[in-house]
Amino acid sequence: MTEWTAFPHAGDYAFDAASVKKNWLHLHQGDLEPLPHEPAVLQGWVWFHNGEFQKAAEAGLLAGGHGITVANRATCVYANYLEGHEKTKLALFLEVAKRAEAQQMADPNNANAWFWQAYALGRYSQSISVTKALAQGLGSKVKQALEQTIRLSPSHAHAHVALAAFHAEVIDKVGALIGGMIHGAKKGLGLALYEEALRLKPGSAIAMVEYARGLVMLEGDPAIEQATRLYEQAAASAPLDANERLAVDLAARELQD
Repeated sequence: MTEWTAFPHAGDYAFDAASVKKNWLHLHQGDLEPLPHEPAVLQGWVWFHNGEFQKAAEAGLLAGGHGITVANRATCVYANYLEGHEKTKLALFLEVAKRAEAQQMADPNNANAWFWQAYALGRYSQSISVTKALAQGLGSKVKQALEQTIRLSPSHAHAHVALAAFHAEVIDKVGALIGGMIHGAKKGLGLALYEEALRLKPGSAIAMVEYARGLVMLEGDPAIEQATRLYEQAAASAPLDANERLAVDLAARELQD
């Protein structure tokens, strides 16, 4: 595996197995991943929360089983926030989508197997252009996988955010009429899903950043003030781990632009 770009705040987080277990419910309030029983998988999560994403991914892949989820999350977070080469980023997202689909076949009731497939394909779609992805049928795959995630795990905040983003992206790119008729995208539902995500995980920097983006796509210029407030709240929040820190950093950059 090629060396990944390092987390820019290396050393700021010092979780170990005991502290990850102690803080598990808070750390995983967004994805509701069950606490693993396997020490090797737990160690993967330790590296993930500390920002050692490549170690986390490698540990998860080596462990297999439930370790695939930590590998998929670490890869997606790294690709989304830190990978600077577009070709590599796209390849990483496709790898995750493929692994997650295999995970679904082995464990169809695993909500995060569906979620990480949807997330990876959603980010891939954004990178190649949402319009092109819709033409390839990726939009329906993303939507169906996210809806299945929520059926299996109704309080999955990250799935609510991602499904809201699907509605926003589709409407922004093809319009409300075509988006609704062909792809099932609805403005009101998208906004409601963002709100529900923040109800499920109050103060989530990840959710606030995505909500701010979605508001501008769905409402245009009238939503800029509200979007700015969301970015400000996200940038001022106290990140619990490396993943949240990257979202906080992104919110701060958005305010500078």
